[in-house]
Parts: sequence; C-alpha cells; structure tokens
Amino acid sequence: MNQILLNGNMIKRRSCIDIEDRGYQFGDGIYEVVGIYGGKLFLMDEHLQRLKRSARELSIKLPFTMANIKQDLIELTKVNDVIEGLLYLQITRGVAPRTHELPVEKVEPMVVAYTKELGDLTELQDMGSTAILQEDIRWLRCDVKTLNLLPNTMAKQRAVEQGAVEAILHRGEVVTEASSSNVFIIKDGIVYTHPANNFILNGITRQKVIQILQELNILVKEVPYTVTDLLSADEVFITATKLDVVPINSVDGHDIGTGKPGMMTIQILEAMRQLTARLQVQ
Repeated sequence: MNQILLNGNMIKRRSCIDIEDRGYQFGDGIYEVVGIYGGKLFLMDEHLQRLKRSARELSIKLPFTMANIKQDLIELTKVNDVIEGLLYLQITRGVAPRTHELPVEKVEPMVVAYTKELGDLTELQDMGSTAILQEDIRWLRCDVKTLNLLPNTMAKQRAVEQGAVEAILHRGEVVTEASSSNVFIIKDGIVYTHPANNFILNGITRQKVIQILQELNILVKEVPYTVTDLLSADEVFITATKLDVVPINSVDGHDIGTGKPGMMTIQILEAMRQLTARLQVQ
C-alpha cells in the first residue's frame, strides 16, 4: 500500500488539497526531491538544509524540526518499501482566503511527501543523450526551490518533443542551467559551471560533483560561460537528483566533442556510482 506523509501523519494516498491552498493558487511553496539508493535517502541532510533556506527566503515558518522531518521521511521510505527511486517533499504556505499579499492571520503550512519508484538509469548515464537550447525566461530568484516551475516544464516539453533529455537554458549568451538539472562543460581538462548565484539552483548533486572533482584533483571553475563555449566544449554533462551524471553528446544537433561520452565525464560518473554504492552497503 502506497502511503504519503501529510502534516506528520502516514495516510493512504488520496486527494487532500483545499481549493484555497496558496500552493495550488499561487505556487506559494517550496519542495525538495531526494534520491533513494538501496532503500536509503542520499544526501538527505543537504536537501533539508536547502529546504530550510528556501523557507526562510519565502518567510514560510517550517512546522517541524529538521530531525523530526528527517525521521518521518526515513519512515515513509521504509513503509513504501522503495529500493530505487525518489522522495518528493512539498511545503506550501497553507490555506488562506485568496489575496495576492501574504495572509495577516497565522496560517499552518501544508506538508506532504511521497515516494516514487524509478527504473534503471544506467543506460542513459553510459550512453549519454542530447539536449536543446532554450532562452531562460524564469524569474530572478532561481536559487530558491519554489513551486513556480511553468517555464521549466515548457522548456522540458520542447526537449521531449525533439527527443532530447534536457533543455539547456541561457540568458542572452550566458548559459545558466537546464530545465531540471545543472550543466557542466569541460574544455582542455578544466571543468566549468555557472556560479551558484540567483540565476541557478545550487543543486545538491551539483555540489557533490564539485566535491568529487576537487578530490580527483580536477580543476573546476564556477564562472559564467557562453553558448559558444558550450558548443565548442570537449565534453558536456548534466547533474540532477537520481540522474547523477548524464553526458550530453549533442546540443541542437551540434556534436559535443566526439559526439560520445568523454573520458572525464565517465570518470566523474564512476566516482558518483562508487559513492552511492557505499551508501547502499552501510
């Protein structure tokens, strides 16, 4: 039986959203997606710290301690017996009469979490995929993980329609990130990725990959780079929860490097796999 976590209670999955929930009407809320490997939540503490920051930026008072929600999410994963998949956690400001300004009276946040099983992604990671380019039309606080994802979904849909795994976003000539992942390029043995400012979400997998690069003594530079830099790169890869590391072989039909996953990207992917494998045997 698939259970969800609703305001601290395990219940059977059902429709439970009030019509005046501000997440439903305004996208007034935040979320996190955590990877499940071998039945265990990966980088859970890092996800919860980012959740805490997002709540602070939107002035949403979290109705739980980090320790309590962590225990609840671990229990949810066990109850649903998910071995490989995702855990989705969403918090909206709560239910209040519909006004654009924030509610004056105290409103209790709505907290919901559920799990989802995923198939094997090894082939996608090993073979790589393609991407398209799209202008980045999102708001200017992409560093906050909010529910306002319509530009992301439209960009992703265009990618899917063209048989691509991702839409790589750019503001003018500067590449930011992708519709649901971060983007790295490699040129002459140096890895580049957009700095973690308001133009991108500082992905948890992104942070872990940067740490892996440092441990491998591979130089990584967090600096802006252009569409031209992207298309002339030796290698390109994206990072995201559960996708981990996926090579991008071509962008808008233009081959990246040899048009196949590059050796440095493969090295980074293998290091990530070793990390998640150690998690599963703990």
